[in-house]
Amino acid sequence: MRITVLNRIVGSFTLPLLFMLTPTHAGAASPSLLQAKKEAEAKGYIFFTTHDEIVAMAKNEGKLVVMTGLESPNFRPLINGFKQKYLFFTDIQIKEISGTEAFQRFILEMKSGKGNDWDVTDASLDFANEYIPYLMKYDILGMAKHGVLRIEPRMVHPAERNMVSVTSVLTVIPYNRKLISEDKVPAKWEDFLKPEFKGKKFVLDVRPLQVAGLVPAWGLERTVDFARKLAAQQPVWGRGATRVTTAILNGEYPLYVGTNFSSINRGILNTADHPYAALLWLEFLASPEGQEIIDKYEPLRASVFAPGSATEQVTRGKELSVVDWGHFTKFQDYVGKIFAAYGFPKADK
Repeated sequence: MRITVLNRIVGSFTLPLLFMLTPTHAGAASPSLLQAKKEAEAKGYIFFTTHDEIVAMAKNEGKLVVMTGLESPNFRPLINGFKQKYLFFTDIQIKEISGTEAFQRFILEMKSGKGNDWDVTDASLDFANEYIPYLMKYDILGMAKHGVLRIEPRMVHPAERNMVSVTSVLTVIPYNRKLISEDKVPAKWEDFLKPEFKGKKFVLDVRPLQVAGLVPAWGLERTVDFARKLAAQQPVWGRGATRVTTAILNGEYPLYVGTNFSSINRGILNTADHPYAALLWLEFLASPEGQEIIDKYEPLRASVFAPGSATEQVTRGKELSVVDWGHFTKFQDYVGKIFAAYGFPKADK
């Protein structure tokens, strides 16, 4: 999930977790569970009524191959934690994926039937719709709501029901204290439109991911209007969060209009050799144990819906603009319209 703080954009902010369900284990399935299973299967989804049923089938697999956007320091702690929970896993492999080209290459492999070496894949926000036909149709949302899986339901795509977001993006405003005092730093997004910030006073990324994150709270029309006004401030145009943030730290510029930590949306490929292990892996990543590991090795990367996560704590009580699942497949359209509003000149034909 992409999260943008609407005011006090430099400071602490979070969203409280409402509840966390407990897994349903052995025992006869309740009438509500049986009804949920019937409804899921009528729509072509796979639904298990007990957690033990999933564990038993995963035990026969004993292996898992995962593609992830998390950084490598997470790998060993996550593997160890997962193996400690499920002792029967003997082989867990994790490979990092990052960058537009890598995702495009994998999508081509997936479409050609060559992506079947993986059980779990990251679904890039840039190409969200491309993944949907190739994901295993587990009713993860239904099983989460009924306590079969210990996953906070808000982490699961409400329409597709089989995609899980286990991390959150938090948009922040980096600034250099040597070039601008804290009391002069914008306290809300509209402050960037003040006269004192006109004329090369801040860096604005030509790829407007952070500005697009305002759409859920402001609406597209207001956000596009804000983008036009930002461009009229004559910013320094930059590209790439790492490059621009480094420039801010080095004192080249005082302010950067938004950078973020990455979001990871995951699904189980319908060609997975170990689909039950994959289901348990997603549950583990969303669990308090998994979220704690992510927070430790990649601070401010765990989900805003995980109670006690760094992101949950720093956004608490703040007015937020959340690019949730309802905006997931529309986000690139937002980016395109905002980019057009920046008014860059077009090459002559």
